[in-house]
Amino acid sequence: MKAPTGAVKGLIIAAPSSGSGKTVLTLGLLRYLSIIGKSITSAKAGPDYIDPAYHTAATGMPCYNLDLWAMRPSILYEVATLGSADAIVICEGVMGLFDGAIMEQASTADLAQVTGWPVVLIIDAAAQGASAGAVLRGFATHRPNFSPVGVIFNRVGGIRHKDILRKAAIRAAPDVKILGFVPRSTDLNLPDRHLGLIQAVEHADLEKFLDSAANLVEKNIDIDEFLSLARPLKLSGGVSSSPIAPLGQRIAIADDQAFSFRYTITLNGWKKEGAELNFFSPLLDQAPTVDVDAIYLPGGYPELHCHRLASSKNFMHGLRTAAERGATVYGECGGYMVLGKGLIDMEGKYHPMAGLLPLETSFAQRKLHLGYREVELDTEAVRGSGGILGSAGQRFRGHEFHYATIFDQKAGTPLFHSYDAAGSRLGPAGLAKGRVMGSFIHLIDRKDG
Repeated sequence: MKAPTGAVKGLIIAAPSSGSGKTVLTLGLLRYLSIIGKSITSAKAGPDYIDPAYHTAATGMPCYNLDLWAMRPSILYEVATLGSADAIVICEGVMGLFDGAIMEQASTADLAQVTGWPVVLIIDAAAQGASAGAVLRGFATHRPNFSPVGVIFNRVGGIRHKDILRKAAIRAAPDVKILGFVPRSTDLNLPDRHLGLIQAVEHADLEKFLDSAANLVEKNIDIDEFLSLARPLKLSGGVSSSPIAPLGQRIAIADDQAFSFRYTITLNGWKKEGAELNFFSPLLDQAPTVDVDAIYLPGGYPELHCHRLASSKNFMHGLRTAAERGATVYGECGGYMVLGKGLIDMEGKYHPMAGLLPLETSFAQRKLHLGYREVELDTEAVRGSGGILGSAGQRFRGHEFHYATIFDQKAGTPLFHSYDAAGSRLGPAGLAKGRVMGSFIHLIDRKDG
């Protein structure tokens, strides 16, 4: 049930920079609050896919992305009010508190000011004492009429270290409530890989990790004081169209460790507009059922499963026959690569893929592609696909994050024309061949106007 505006209270957990421990402490808070029966909803600022999966594992409930740059205000409002009326939203910030798409624009601080949800700052105190007070003062005074309401010091040493931090914080920012001192814990590090943390489903002992994080929070953070700082949502909104138009009436969605990067709000929008969603696993060599009129291959880690995917004959045959009968086949990032002719893995071995689009990609020589993107549908792509994604010139906002390179691409119709967050033109993006289409861009929301 959707909560009304003003009833949804929330808090945002932020930090001066990435690597301060905000994800682990957020997971500990979510897990502990779930254990003691508090009504909570979790959210993640920005476009990240991996942290929300950990949130879901901690609470057993969906986690929603809140993206101030990519989402229309109406969609941002819809996401923020998806929880029950009595739930408190615990939102994990992204990067440093003031880091945004362009300088400070669309930062976690901006999200806090738009939503009205206060910020609790996590400061990594591992290699500092009194200097942590200067960090706190800086973040409390950097922006006029904006300050964190609470602080948690992370990776704290002994009693003396704790005492130094407390005195420094009181002297530097007396109005910011000290909520806890969390000791160093070498057992609570999340493993990562080239696109960030490993996926939650791959964590060797996730339940033990989450319970240990909850135990750390219970012992070292004043939970009652923390929850008392939550404030009502001040954002308002109205009825809006789905972020992305449904690809069809019956949509088959690839869903496993190779294809897991998708947004809950996208699928919710498709269901709201009457689409039927069916999930299948390419890694188990499952094919989309023959009665679907659309197939969605989200991003993920196909590069880690090249051999299995190339050997999944039912899956590949299902893609090809769906394309032959005129079904829409749409791939994003990893899904886009699988629609190509072949993929070279990190060891330099070539694996044949579906061959539905004229490109070949490689991880043998990795190159980072990262950033927000605004894309515009190409006229010829729209004509060939029947306007599945929208009319010519329709714009979307999303993001790009991958290390793949295109080592061979034949001439073809681009799906999009791409721009960075500052509006600088990046050139064509993706490919479209009839109703088969894809790109490296993860679409988040359409852009009005």
